[in-house]
Amino acid sequence: MNTAADRKFFGVDDANRMLPLVSAIVSDIVELYNDVHERRNRLARVRHNSNKTTRAEDNPYEEEVLHIEKELEADIDRLDGFVEELQKLGVELKDPVKGLVDFPTYHEGREACLCWMLGETEVGFWHDSDAGFSGRQPIEDSSITEL
Repeated sequence: MNTAADRKFFGVDDANRMLPLVSAIVSDIVELYNDVHERRNRLARVRHNSNKTTRAEDNPYEEEVLHIEKELEADIDRLDGFVEELQKLGVELKDPVKGLVDFPTYHEGREACLCWMLGETEVGFWHDSDAGFSGRQPIEDSSITEL
């Protein structure tokens, strides 16, 4: 786990300069996460229904289902890779459905987060580290320490 000394902290301008890259990664995460979630649910229903009626070795679709499971595993690994990319940039994914991320920052001398969500044109909100999305507040220019 990163300590405060290891973490990267962002000013508003820094975060906004990174948005094209962060936005592309987050867009990929949201799209793939939703797809994986839907496929996982469908596969669970197929597994549940087929377990009621047939044994695995009697199921003519067992091989196809196994192939789909392997594809899902590969896509989950891709998701993990996207999240790691964000982490290497110093950005933390908060919600893969909404496309919500935090950029660590300082607000009035204490650690806080710049908060951005997919679809927003710039980083325009912050919140205390423990407040989360519900604590989002508009950024006042002088409140965020530029690093």
